[in-house]
Amino acid sequence: MIEITLRIIVFTFSFLVLFYFFALNTFYLLTNIFAFTSLRRYAGRIKSIEINELLSSAGAPPITLFAPAYNEEATCVDSTRALLTLNYPDYEIMMINDGSKDGTLETMIDAYDMVPTARVPTANIETAGVKQVYRSRKNANLWLIDKENGGKADALNVGLNYCRTPLFCAMDADTLLERDALVRIVRPFLEDASTVAAGGIIRIVNGCTIENGIVTNVRLPKNFLAKFQVMEYLRAFLSGRMGWDAVNAMLIISGAFGMFRRSTVVKAGGYSTSRTAFHTVGEDMELVIRLHRYCRDNDMDYQVRFVPDPVAWTECPESLKILGRQRDRWQRGLYECLMAHRKMLLEPKYGKIGMLAYPYFFFLEMLGPAIELPGYFVLVYVIVTGMISPAFAVTFFMVAVVFGVVLSIAAVGLEELTFRRYPKFSDLLQLFGLAVIENIGYRQMTTYWRIRGFISALRGKTGWGQMERKGFSSTTSANKTDE
Repeated sequence: MIEITLRIIVFTFSFLVLFYFFALNTFYLLTNIFAFTSLRRYAGRIKSIEINELLSSAGAPPITLFAPAYNEEATCVDSTRALLTLNYPDYEIMMINDGSKDGTLETMIDAYDMVPTARVPTANIETAGVKQVYRSRKNANLWLIDKENGGKADALNVGLNYCRTPLFCAMDADTLLERDALVRIVRPFLEDASTVAAGGIIRIVNGCTIENGIVTNVRLPKNFLAKFQVMEYLRAFLSGRMGWDAVNAMLIISGAFGMFRRSTVVKAGGYSTSRTAFHTVGEDMELVIRLHRYCRDNDMDYQVRFVPDPVAWTECPESLKILGRQRDRWQRGLYECLMAHRKMLLEPKYGKIGMLAYPYFFFLEMLGPAIELPGYFVLVYVIVTGMISPAFAVTFFMVAVVFGVVLSIAAVGLEELTFRRYPKFSDLLQLFGLAVIENIGYRQMTTYWRIRGFISALRGKTGWGQMERKGFSSTTSANKTDE
């Protein structure tokens, strides 16, 4: 009797795993199709619209860039130098030093001749204490706020308190923006006054050549782990977020590069911190979900968009230890954000977000790894014991592996058909090769880290975990120092 019950449980779970892979990859397929259609349409619009003419006719709204910095001594000068060369008529740079323990503050003061300057707050979101506000005597649009440590979200709220412009761009201090990134990401705000947030694409800078804070030669990383992450980012942004944008159901804007309407964010309460009712390590996603919720609750006409061509370059982890910490943190953030706003799940009031995007992230991205990883072991067990037919095993392999390979190849195809940022034919061949092999080994490893992050969230773990950063060089190789 026990053996029969066990067989039933194992057999049922095998079908559940198969259904999970089918549902997940079907969503990926649909977003790929939507992304392909949207990218073709977007490419046509880019050719027909001159950005500078649009700025001139609509007026370029002033923008403030928030760059929270914690122990960024190695990269802060280079990344700030890149920000100072951006092609935009009216913007300020506000670096917020979040109680760094290294020489970040002194490095910035020395490099840009920063002096104490009075600046009146424009909002009163509760934050850790601000020690001093500095302004550069070399670059009048460069500001530095020195504050007590409170975390990235707290630093961003300090930026909101001192921001004077209608739009702000949230980014990481170690992120490199391309020169026309602001010009391109501001477009949704110019074309539709109801836009409250827009995200750009994040690309991996490891392996690229950087000169004076600008990426001058795009190449794949030499490190194998970093190569896999290039593949992941292409799939996540070009296939994933472009697809979700096509159905007007964007739920995530990367904290490394996103633009927001300041007034709406302040009314919604700013970023979540330990001082608010809810705190998460995924403050970027939580803010976007809360903006959806705030706008829907207040019957506002609004848009949250993704723009595929404004590029922010960031360094990715190159060791298993650091990458594991990152994915653990991402999954914790996902769990915290979704559980905090679980009333939106399958709630018609919240439209496509509540009925489509939220359920996808809740069931397939948050809970899915707990089905996927055990599923591999169960599959091996039922094959070895002969509990399933060869036809079932083949079907599972096709749905779980081959389907995934095809979708990854499609993501590389979208990159090649649109932006072609990797001009070397050898890099393109490597990307197609990575699309094939990442589903065997690398994917299972990241799934394990995601389960670990899920368990960490259940246990109430907090903080980002200690990371390391090597800094930018002509051919970058990086790990990050986080709070």
